[in-house]
Amino acid sequence: MAANNRRMSGKKGAQVGSGGNRRRGLEGKGPTPPAEMRKGHVKNRIANAKAKKAAGRRPAPKRGGKSSSEMVVGRNPVFEALRDGVPASTLYVQQFIDNDERVREALQLAAERGGIHLMEAPRPELDRMTNGLNHQGLVLQVPPYEYAHPEDLVAAAFDEGQDPLIVALDGVTDPRNLGAVVRSVSAFGGHGVVVPERRAAGMTAGAWKTSAGTAARTPVARATNLTRALEQYKKAGVAVVGLAADGEHEVGDLEALGGPVVIVVGSEGKGLSRLVSETCDFRVRIPMPGGAESLNAGVAAGVVLYEASRRRS
Repeated sequence: MAANNRRMSGKKGAQVGSGGNRRRGLEGKGPTPPAEMRKGHVKNRIANAKAKKAAGRRPAPKRGGKSSSEMVVGRNPVFEALRDGVPASTLYVQQFIDNDERVREALQLAAERGGIHLMEAPRPELDRMTNGLNHQGLVLQVPPYEYAHPEDLVAAAFDEGQDPLIVALDGVTDPRNLGAVVRSVSAFGGHGVVVPERRAAGMTAGAWKTSAGTAARTPVARATNLTRALEQYKKAGVAVVGLAADGEHEVGDLEALGGPVVIVVGSEGKGLSRLVSETCDFRVRIPMPGGAESLNAGVAAGVVLYEASRRRS
């Protein structure tokens, strides 16, 4: 019997199974979930933002950073900035200034607007503040502009149940052109403007003035890298349309302008940069039978925005 036990103990016992884990590991994971359900995807973030809004908890908006504060100097420029609604925090007035009509008008506008501090300062102090510019006794401090984030523009459009209509500027360095584009975007129901962080015009007092007050209700977003921002828009289902003199499509023939779209406008001299041009889904041209070689950024953006607005109406 002992011998039998020894033989029995030498036999190989039952193997412990994997519990089906190996078989399940070989099985597929099923179809790829839609973009709205993929964590980290732009559409997933937009869907989450909508859900939080529906629950009454609005997420904190992203920010594209702030510009530096700015000084507007001189009696006429200060008066015009106050008259045109340029944001201001402080109006510095030189001690013992000649109280002419323009000075009185500037002081009256500042008082009527409210929220603007009036500070009296000696001339040497104003000279120091303005680095010796001819301030004529009046200096207006413009607070830093708070830029939106490029994704905020798309999210805001979707929140309103609308297709995004955005203008991006590539290499536009004149603040007056930026202000004109902001004005056109506002006029044709657009959702904002995107500018690069570097080598581009920002929201200065000049841009505010040219926008004729529309900058107060039309957000400007700043992108660290414009090409990457455009790629994110494409992933969110927004068509990227670039303006180019040699574009393959005429602006009046492009059906994509009737849907979610970002219109990219280059500089008047160089046009679109190479990387931005390659990122565009479509490149369109504006027919100009009069023979002009190009239009400035503000006019070009207005033409295409009108066509986009016409298709949406």
